[in-house]
Amino acid sequence: MITRSRRNRRAALAAPLAFALAAALMACAGGGGSSSEKVTDLTLIAANSPWTEGLKDLATEYEDETGVKVNLEFYGNEQLNDTLKVKLNAQSSDFDIYGYQVQDVMREFSRNGWLADMTDYVESDAGWNWDDFQESSRDAVTLDDVVYGVPVMTERHIMYYRADLLEAAGIPVPTTLEELDAAAAQLNDPANGFYGIAMRGAKVPLVTQFSSFLYSYGGDFQDEDGNATVDTPEAKDAYAFYGKLLKDYGPPGATNMGWPEASAIFAQGNAAFYLDADSQAYTFLDPASSAVVDTVAYGAFPEGPAGSHPYSIVPQTVGINEYSKKKDAAWEFIKWVTNEENSKTLLADDTVPSARDSSWADDAATASFPAGLVEIVRNSEGTVGHDRPQLEKVAQAREIVGAPAISAIEGGDVDSAADKANTDFQDLLDGEK
Repeated sequence: MITRSRRNRRAALAAPLAFALAAALMACAGGGGSSSEKVTDLTLIAANSPWTEGLKDLATEYEDETGVKVNLEFYGNEQLNDTLKVKLNAQSSDFDIYGYQVQDVMREFSRNGWLADMTDYVESDAGWNWDDFQESSRDAVTLDDVVYGVPVMTERHIMYYRADLLEAAGIPVPTTLEELDAAAAQLNDPANGFYGIAMRGAKVPLVTQFSSFLYSYGGDFQDEDGNATVDTPEAKDAYAFYGKLLKDYGPPGATNMGWPEASAIFAQGNAAFYLDADSQAYTFLDPASSAVVDTVAYGAFPEGPAGSHPYSIVPQTVGINEYSKKKDAAWEFIKWVTNEENSKTLLADDTVPSARDSSWADDAATASFPAGLVEIVRNSEGTVGHDRPQLEKVAQAREIVGAPAISAIEGGDVDSAADKANTDFQDLLDGEK
């Protein structure tokens, strides 16, 4: 059901918008792979997410305003990827728009010719305003200067901390990684089951969170030419620092922890700091599962030697099926559902973290988000649009580049581990050329 607030916000725009969209859809002839016949329906498939929940209402509005029915099919992430690969490999045109995970499949899908080039679409309408999308989000959906989708959700690395403990100890909120290290050391009390910090420590899950440390030390997984760079001095220092935090101030068994285990330690009140994605904020605000509802606070990712460069990624984007016969009509719907008004609506009513700067700048749209988190997003600079190596075989790459962090956590030889990881990673990259 469309909420009253949503109806009120849209009522004034409905009539002129319906006329404009109807005219555009009637004009969908020839170009972009569209049929010359008037489009009456579209099909969109995507993974379950807050965005797809909000999309249910918006699809109904779109049909009411334009007469175009948007059929929705939602899956779990793995089921979606399997479904997409089967259908696209068969050059199926029975769906027009699809959501996908940029970091995991965009390179494979674009190489196979499964994603339509949307560059002209996103750059053709000044009123829709492609430049309003966060730079890191635009970068994330662009490959070799080709835009393959529109980002509909964002996620960034932040610092959660216990405001009560810092205040009681007279510790300022850390703004640098050195300050974080000192604060975690001061608050660490393992004899009483309390730890200075909790983070992901398992080899594969930690890679995405380690990325912000790597960037903030001045490194990256690859250079501008795509070659492996996890053996640079900057990378080795980042590995050593990440490992030190968990080795010296983290909970026992850290190398077996992904985000569910690490976040649970913070939620139970057993850690002073927790660094991870901002999408987990509501985990700590639920009294049913959190003992830190009244004491959790939010800070920007601390500065490293090269500044603060946390990841800001796109966990879901929408693209157009290259084999669709309704590309122009598909774009009209994508353009409408991702415009400034609807992006604000989704942020306000469904807490969908928009990729648009204008959404986060709107006080009414952000009213249901923790104020501290909103300020972090509004003041984000220097973010990086990827949180893992960039290649098709990303799962294998994560196994490789996560290994030096394990060595660091366990007190091993980080330099040797990084050298080996770089050789193995480069071999993997060479295999894709």
